[in-house]
This record gives sequence, C-alpha cells and structure tokens, in this order.
Amino acid sequence: MMTLLIEFLGCKVNSYEVEAVAQDFFNHGFRLFDEKVDTFPSVVIINTCAVTETSVTKDKKMIRHYKKIYPEAVLCVMGCYSQYKGEYILNSLGADIVIGTSNRSKLYSLYEEFISNKKKVYLHDENNKITNYEDMHVNKFLFNTRAYVKIQDGCNNFCTYCLIPYIRGRSRSREKEDIVSEIKRLINNGHKEIVLTGVDMSSYGLDLKVKTTFSDLLEYILVNVHELYRLRISSLEESLLDDKFLSLLAKYDSLANHLHIPLQSGSKEVVKRMNRKYDLESFKEKVKRIRELRKGISITTDVIVGFPGESEENFLETFNSCKEINFSKIHVFPYSDREGTIASKMKDKISPEVKKERVHRLLDLSNELEENYSKNFYDQEIEFLFEEYDPKLKAYKGHSSNYLECFVSSDTSLQGQVKKVIYTKENALHFWQCQKWKVSI
Repeated sequence: MMTLLIEFLGCKVNSYEVEAVAQDFFNHGFRLFDEKVDTFPSVVIINTCAVTETSVTKDKKMIRHYKKIYPEAVLCVMGCYSQYKGEYILNSLGADIVIGTSNRSKLYSLYEEFISNKKKVYLHDENNKITNYEDMHVNKFLFNTRAYVKIQDGCNNFCTYCLIPYIRGRSRSREKEDIVSEIKRLINNGHKEIVLTGVDMSSYGLDLKVKTTFSDLLEYILVNVHELYRLRISSLEESLLDDKFLSLLAKYDSLANHLHIPLQSGSKEVVKRMNRKYDLESFKEKVKRIRELRKGISITTDVIVGFPGESEENFLETFNSCKEINFSKIHVFPYSDREGTIASKMKDKISPEVKKERVHRLLDLSNELEENYSKNFYDQEIEFLFEEYDPKLKAYKGHSSNYLECFVSSDTSLQGQVKKVIYTKENALHFWQCQKWKVSI
C-alpha cells in the first residue's frame, strides 16, 4: 500500500491545508507512513511558512532532511515559502512537485502526472490573479484533538513588515454554509473543540455577494451548531471586536474564554510605521469591555520587538502598555527583514544585540504576567479537554476554555476527553520541570 508522510511549519492555516491535501491522498488508497514498519514513504508533503527568516531556515532544513533520508519518495512542497521561492526549492533543494498558495486541491493529480512521466512539476499562480477561495475540506484531523476550520485566505492589510499579502494574495472568503457543514462533520467525527482560523479574518465576508462580517459568521455558527462544546478563535484583530461580537461573547458560553489579539507594538509612532490600523486607546478600551463581560478571560497577544527606528522610549511604551493591559501571555518576535516589504527598506535598523536584550525583557514580563494569571485559578476545579499524551512526562496535556494548560497522568487514555481537574501549581505546565505528579480525576 502507498504511504504518505506529511509535515507543516507555521500557523493553524497551514495545519488545516496539509490535512485537507492528505485527505485526498487517503481517499485514493494511501495510508499514513509508519516509520516502525515502513522502509520509506511513497510521498512526502511539506507545507511551508515564510513569515520570518527563522521560518524560512526551518523550511529549507526540513526539505533537505527528507530529501536526504527518503530519496525514493516523491517530495511535494507547497505553501508560503514555495510561493516565494518555488524555483529554488525545485532546482536547488530537489523537490519533485512544487506548488504555492493555490492549486493545493490539484496536488494528487499532479502526483499522478509525475508518476506517469517523471517530469518535475512547478505550478505557480501570480497571487494578484487568485480571486476565489479554494475549496478544501477536512472531515477529521489526524494529529489534533482540536479541529481547525479555515474561513478565508489572503490578506488586505499590508502591514509594512509582512510578506503575506504578496504571497497569498487578497482576501477570499469561504461561504458560511460551507463552514457550518464542515464544523458539523468534524463534531460528528469526535472533535469537541473547533478553532476558526484564517490569514486575515478581519476581512472576512467583504468579498462575498452578500456582505457578511466576521461577527455575522460567528452568530450563524453559534445559532446553527447546537452540538458545539467549544468554539475558539485563533487570532482577532482589534477591528473585529465590534458591539455584535461583544454581545455574542456575553451570550454564548461555548465561545472559549480566551482571545488572542495581536498588539505588535504599544508605541503610536511604531504602530504608524507598521501600518497597523488601530488606535492604542481604543485597543485598551475594548479589552476593558471584554473583561467586564467575561470573568477570568485570558487575553494574549503578539509583539514585534526591534522594528526599524524603535527607540528605547518606543520599546518602553510597548513594555508599559503590555503591563497596563495585563495580558496573560505575550508571544514575542524579534523583527526580521523580509525582502520585498516596505520595512526592509527603512533606515535606522536595530542591532541584533539590542533586539535580543529587548526580547528577553519582554519575555520576562510575559512569564510574570502568565504566572500571575495562572495563580488566580490554583486549587479550583476546572474543566480540561485533553489533547495528547507526552511520553517523556508520561502524562496527558489538556487545555481549559481560558487556555490554561494542565498535565495529568492516567492509567487509561484521556485523549479527546473532557475531565474536571483540580488545577494546581504542581500540574500546571509552567512548573512541570520541578517535580513529578499524579492527579486523580
């Protein structure tokens, strides 16, 4: 039987896309590669990321790795990096089939074509000509207990540091009826948590014949999917936090008690140079309103450190804004130049040493905020959805609605199950290095 090995780097959108492509191969008789019993996979599919230079380095390393250890396999590479540097991946890294950020639904037929004539395939669409959402579907996720549902592709924002609009093209939205149908299938196949994801969800619905906002979509899902245990949103721009969204947050307990709202910078000067379309005071006011509606909600964020021209004063504005907003966690990214972006041509670049020092200061703040948030829930009984088993810790990892992480050892499988657990310092993720534990549930 033909076997398939799949890998992806980057975001939840990439996870969704590679699962959808793999499903097409399984429908044609493939099974998942098992290194314990199989000599080599028939096909390797890698979905790449190009959001940072670090991502690109990982892409190249992964492509070279699988080309070296499984030279007999048909190596297929897709995604943002292959849209960006497709010819290089084909000619220098040795891939057999390269597609970009479209044509993913054609990958199986391209594989058949390659098997037939042994000619390498490079299928590339100019992103400004991609006008329709590419239909892709997933019935069940192979590697995740939580299921991602992609609602749109492309981006209209053009932040000065980001390549994504140039790589994935303009925003294209998926019809809400199709989204709900997929959510119902995933729930029927055992997934208890659904995560809505997209490249630029703030633009959802603007291109549809019947204009629809993200909040309209959210309401449609919540009204029509009664079996929903938990609905999580992967990332929300501040502009999506409109009155309708806030009313849904107050009304539906099935909406996860966690929102990830990217800040990127707390300095008005830097925000302007980034071409981020929000006002810092409005951001703070909306977070305040959310906390009034949802007790104990976790609000996390992304911050880019060392953007060109970021002074120490600018950085301190960001640092103090994060502290004032009191995020429960900060994902910190050092700025890196992306060829082709406006920011890459800006002057006053920040030295690697200064960026590194600022990253560590912000990470220290994040650790402090995360620990302070977690303390609020110690010794409380909390419901966790357990996702995976960690063989090193000999324990199952679970997440609560507000995205607390908990490890629990059990003699029977907890994967995919919802259990109430007394959440303590000992079973919280941040402290797993300190000691071993066993919790009765």
